[in-house]
Amino acid sequence: MKTVFHQTESGENNVFEPFKLAGITFRNRIIRSATFEGVSDENGKPKEQLLKKYEALAKGGVGGIITGFIGVEQQGKASDNMAMINKTENIEAFKKLTKRMHEMGTPIIAQLNHCGGQSKEESAHMQVAAPSKISDYKAREMTKDEILKVIEAFVQGIKNAKEAGFDGVQIHLAHGYLLSEFLSPRMNRRKDEWGGSTENRFRIIKIIFEKARKEVGDYPIIVKVNGYETLKNGLTIEESVKIAKLLEQVGCDGIEVSNGTLKAGLATMRGQVPWKMIIAQNKKLNKMPEFMKNLVGIVAKKAVPQPQPKNLYNLEAAMSIKKAVNIPVILVGGITKLEEIEDLIDNYKFDAISMSRPLIIESDLVNKFKTGRQTQSKCIQCNFCIIAVEKGSLRCYYGNVPVSNF
Repeated sequence: MKTVFHQTESGENNVFEPFKLAGITFRNRIIRSATFEGVSDENGKPKEQLLKKYEALAKGGVGGIITGFIGVEQQGKASDNMAMINKTENIEAFKKLTKRMHEMGTPIIAQLNHCGGQSKEESAHMQVAAPSKISDYKAREMTKDEILKVIEAFVQGIKNAKEAGFDGVQIHLAHGYLLSEFLSPRMNRRKDEWGGSTENRFRIIKIIFEKARKEVGDYPIIVKVNGYETLKNGLTIEESVKIAKLLEQVGCDGIEVSNGTLKAGLATMRGQVPWKMIIAQNKKLNKMPEFMKNLVGIVAKKAVPQPQPKNLYNLEAAMSIKKAVNIPVILVGGITKLEEIEDLIDNYKFDAISMSRPLIIESDLVNKFKTGRQTQSKCIQCNFCIIAVEKGSLRCYYGNVPVSNF
């Protein structure tokens, strides 16, 4: 789909005006999209460093913050430094975080997640489970009792987030994590009431919403959903529209449209294959002679799927969903220029846009846009940050550290 950008006919610019979404007042329409930070302790309690990162984003002018994913159940943990909200003792730490954001006038939404087949046994300390046993990941098929347990875990996570002072929650239905796996015809091969038709695959989400609404009333609950999947037999735009309508029916307050799974390589965060960082993070590979490292890089570039385009790659799906529902729709993915944002808000009529990587390299990017100091992100989509965060904390490694250091 070719995107044509045009001047706003009215001459008005709504990007930097406050607006309401799901009853939450955002400072402007540029939201920080959920980005895994990797700065929690082994018990899932957020460290002071996470608060500092959010303070920088708030000072930098973002309209609001969606946290990196926070786990609702031990079985769905994907790394040792992943934040968890299933433990009551962690709630106080989250309260400190939300209190500080509110003092700075910045709303903050907790993204809740269970990593499903993309969880790691060494972090969860139990066997990984998913809707179905398939080749995309190493996991056994979940039992019906485990599915019911997951539902209760999400409901409790929503209650805990409300208690912790978050302005709302975002349930993660994208990127090949558990609830995304249930929705995907590629990843959900079940023959029971939890698989098969769109409605059956949606059942777990429907029940989560029904139970949560009884517990938290009209507390804001939005979702992040795949608008499509790039792999064979994956979710299509047509079916994602159907899912969006079902979400509206069960009381969802807003939809952020993304795409991708771990198996799909760089579908979610497009750009360069970060092979230098992959080698730097692997002790065995890092000991190889330089010519061997370069050879690994060549192989990596050919082996990792690199879908096109690199920019605005979720636009078509988001537009289709926007036309089909009456709840707010947020677009994420490959948005780097102010002129794009203005057009997406003023002419395409998206309720907001969200950004991840551009705000990693420049936490003050929104202020730069607003004051005219800058009209485009400095992010070059090297994707070093995606790999590095598994062992270190979130930051731009390429922009701040010479490539020769890797």
